[in-house]
Amino acid sequence: MSELYPLKFEPLLKEKIWGGSSLVNRYYKKGHPGLKYGESWELSAVSDNISVVSNGFLAGNNIEELIEVYMGDITGDAIYDRYGNEFPLLIKIIEAKIDLSIQVHPGNELAKKRHKAYGKTEMWYILECDKDAKIYSGFREPVTKEIYLNAVESGDLLGLLNADIAAPGDVFFTPAGRIHAIGAGNLLIEIQQTSDITYRIFDWDRPGYDGKPRELHTDLAVDAIDYNAAGSNKLSKIPVINKTANLVNCEFFVTNIINFNERISKDYNLIDSFVIYICTEGEFLIRWDGNSEPVIRGETVLLPAMIKDVVLEPSPQATLLEVFITEISDKYKIN
Repeated sequence: MSELYPLKFEPLLKEKIWGGSSLVNRYYKKGHPGLKYGESWELSAVSDNISVVSNGFLAGNNIEELIEVYMGDITGDAIYDRYGNEFPLLIKIIEAKIDLSIQVHPGNELAKKRHKAYGKTEMWYILECDKDAKIYSGFREPVTKEIYLNAVESGDLLGLLNADIAAPGDVFFTPAGRIHAIGAGNLLIEIQQTSDITYRIFDWDRPGYDGKPRELHTDLAVDAIDYNAAGSNKLSKIPVINKTANLVNCEFFVTNIINFNERISKDYNLIDSFVIYICTEGEFLIRWDGNSEPVIRGETVLLPAMIKDVVLEPSPQATLLEVFITEISDKYKIN
């Protein structure tokens, strides 16, 4: 069996009523000029949206097919035992020219019961944003279900929500159950569980592509919301040059940030997991076993679990997000 290597994938562009042109014009995604693209799915195992390899001898194969053949060599043995051929994370780049809907995602337990699917815990890393661009996340203070329903009924939901002014480099961690929305003027990276389940609560009274209001999921959302998830969850961390700094550490993923202007050696022998690199600034080379793979801003690369030692070489400086999994539990196993 041929040796694995750092894998790149064909981005899956999603046209959205709230999208813009930056994903095509400035982040080098292949799309049609003039269309509004809101999302680029960089690495996905969501049904009907399975990512296909774009580089090397495995080009043309999708991530599900690769895991079926290479199993734990791709994902890590414990992760393969837990998730099988389904890759457990979904990576997106999102551009919001106008506000996204106010929404919530169910946790694993509720998603399993209702949809036979995983829940959706996610995080956002702000790449760019307009002045005074907002991120809505959580309530201003804990509320009761009755207070929430009254606000939805009266149209005063926004008055209950916490809103933060975003800045490039800010991080927002959104566990399942936390009410949230990406505000207008944000361009960000989203790292999440492999799930496409969203309960839309409020959509700013605007029409969809067919001229009609988009469907709301008010009843489904009631039991999914964590009414105690309140206050700001913004994390602003300035990375120390040539050091790895942790941003998020949860049961579904770990995300670190690395800002570097000299070679960095990475040793992954102590983790039984794939590693995802997302280049947020500049460009760099991944060097391993006498080989190299270039990575530019906006690209996502999957480092198979079997590759344990790499050197990251910036040219001349780069920033990346490093994502992997450390905690494996069968608590919510779907199969």
